[in-house]
Amino acid sequence: MSSGGGKRRTRVGKYEIGKTLGEGSFAKVKFARNLVTGDAVAIKILDRERILKHKMVEQMKREISTMKLIKHPNVLNLYEVMASKTKIYIVLEYVDGGELFDKIAKHGRLQEDEARRYFQQLINAVDYCHSRGVYHRDLKPENLLLDSYGVLKVSDFGLSQQVENGMLHTACGTPNYVAPEVLTVKGYNGAASDIWSCGVILFVLMAGYLPFDEANLIELYRRIEKADYRCPPWFSSGGKKLLTRILDPNPKTRITISEILENDWFKKGYKPPNFEQEEDVSLDDVDAVFNESKEHLVTEKKEKPESMNAFELISRSQGFSLENMFEKQKGLVKRETSFASKCPANEIMSKIEETAKPMGFNVHKRNYKMKLQGDKTGRKGHLAVATEVFEVAPSLHMVELRKTGGDTLEFHSVRFKPKIHKSLQDMTDQVVLCLT
Repeated sequence: MSSGGGKRRTRVGKYEIGKTLGEGSFAKVKFARNLVTGDAVAIKILDRERILKHKMVEQMKREISTMKLIKHPNVLNLYEVMASKTKIYIVLEYVDGGELFDKIAKHGRLQEDEARRYFQQLINAVDYCHSRGVYHRDLKPENLLLDSYGVLKVSDFGLSQQVENGMLHTACGTPNYVAPEVLTVKGYNGAASDIWSCGVILFVLMAGYLPFDEANLIELYRRIEKADYRCPPWFSSGGKKLLTRILDPNPKTRITISEILENDWFKKGYKPPNFEQEEDVSLDDVDAVFNESKEHLVTEKKEKPESMNAFELISRSQGFSLENMFEKQKGLVKRETSFASKCPANEIMSKIEETAKPMGFNVHKRNYKMKLQGDKTGRKGHLAVATEVFEVAPSLHMVELRKTGGDTLEFHSVRFKPKIHKSLQDMTDQVVLCLT
């Protein structure tokens, strides 16, 4: 991932930072490469000031501490934590197979054997987490990632909770996947509630739709509390029986993980996880990144706009992608598009802003990056797009637009992508090339 034209790329410590992989309310995740080992990683970047302002220090420390404690082949690995004066950097394992949700969204339901294989990996991960006193509390297909070999990785411990004894009392999680006891104020067992969520995930994998799905929240909660769902006819009798035990509204009689591991349907083709237990993990660096000490601060060196060499340009262009030379699992939903333009970078940014505002987008610019936030609610909320301009050559730039929120179809519809393309093409007599 060397930079073009001899120019420096953005670096943090020993890591060279690349493209944005995802964005959330308080963080963004970027691709990076370890300059010492050459390994690819993902770096979650948190804004220190926003965390302090919203009093989220303890939540962030809990998330980081939890992930450092969990070392399992089916859980996203956390390598290192760093901090600068303004940012906190969490270095994570990089997986390039996308979300399990993308696979279902693209191709629909899975065959039962494939669904069982993912479910087995999920149970292995959850069982290990529970053995360390960690309960996820927000298990859903969007938080299940796949690596290039199809191995499942549980991610996003932002809502996880560590307890030694007693009950959890905070109602959280995604409504469609949440256990009925979580909806009450009586407290609940974290292990039992995670098992319920695993059952909903299994149903979604095999059915292609949710067992509990109502537009009205009160009706949704009513159905969840009564476990009011119907299995489609293609479910096997063994799969139905297991789901009945998992989606038991009474957490005291709900099946346990040890019982799931002995279930005949579950055991078909089962392979126990094979990994070495690591020694005690130090959490000293977790506290260090949140204190005022300047001893271990890293620096971030930036260049604006970032350069891109020919190899990176080709790899980002779908039609010329080197990935097409190899067999690779498909099924990811395309959430980005790229254009090549001969216009100066600052003019490109201004033109996109001029085009986006009349379409109802709020625009936030910073250097050669821009965030577009739609003011209209679509099928999946407000459309949000991240834009970045890269220098390919002194007279050639690549414009990358990435959907970070809302509906993917709306992102590609006549309302957005073609208008941006036309606005850039109108700036020059040369044709603006749409790369993806």
